[in-house]
Amino acid sequence: MLEDRTTAASDTPWPTAYPKGYAVVDVETTGLARDDRIISAAVYRLDERGEVEDHWYTMVNPERDPGPVWIHGLTSEMLEGAPLFGDIADEFAARLDGRVLVAHNAVFDWSMIAREYARAERRPPVKQRLCTIALSKELALPLPNHKLESLAAHFGVVQQRAHHALDDARVLAEAFRPSLHAAVSKGVRLPLLECRPLTEWSATPLIGRQPSGGYRPGSWRASRRRPACPYPNPGRYEEGKPLKQGMRVAFSGDTSVDRELLEDRATEAGLHVATSLSRLTSLLVTNDPDSGTSKVVRARQYGTPVIDEAAFGQLLRDVEPASEE
Repeated sequence: MLEDRTTAASDTPWPTAYPKGYAVVDVETTGLARDDRIISAAVYRLDERGEVEDHWYTMVNPERDPGPVWIHGLTSEMLEGAPLFGDIADEFAARLDGRVLVAHNAVFDWSMIAREYARAERRPPVKQRLCTIALSKELALPLPNHKLESLAAHFGVVQQRAHHALDDARVLAEAFRPSLHAAVSKGVRLPLLECRPLTEWSATPLIGRQPSGGYRPGSWRASRRRPACPYPNPGRYEEGKPLKQGMRVAFSGDTSVDRELLEDRATEAGLHVATSLSRLTSLLVTNDPDSGTSKVVRARQYGTPVIDEAAFGQLLRDVEPASEE
């Protein structure tokens, strides 16, 4: 099956608009919060057709508790003699330079990498990223869920050490290559996103820190106040019908597209982006409807319609204008 896909792609002219190289990345971290740190990183460099050029791996001393050791297996003792992120920043940057960053749930890996470079008063030399979750949706792969292990199983790639950065990067590189060739054979436009620089910098002196270029650990982005939605709420979304301007939309959980970009698209379409869920909410967008988040629980209580990110993206293409008063 995999050989047939690759052969079919080889008979199709390679798109000149496709990137000329990729850096498949995986990072393990002390946790998922904005002040958590990278404890290991791996990069597989691929050429424009997804063939492996080389790979690289390093542990990183986070200068703090390593977090869920039972997941990543890296103890404080193992990390004690590892280099600091600032020590490997140049090597890491050299492997990203001029390439598209590829990761599974890329917004997470990119966010962690960008924050580490911000702490080191540096900017990573990567302009675009590609999420393999988004690509699998574009290809309409018949996956039971969006876990890396499901993508790997689909392409017959065997995982050896789940949650080890080097093996996860290897698995993703091996699954990305046939995905890339399938995209070529189907004429799919790659879901590339811009890697925006962080806004964690402050020109104001911070107590106990350097007076310029200070890193403020608790601030991920400058707060943004969205303009009030100018349209009245037309009520709840109904399956099979289009979205309508003024509908209140809430989001819950991880998204393959940067949450802020997704909310921007919703706002530009004339929807009201709600930060919480109430009886007035028209729709909840989540990729994990079985999770126990407060929004999902309230959606069940109120009978609020729930759809996933892919379906929401389709609906955003044709939002019905608000009714004229």
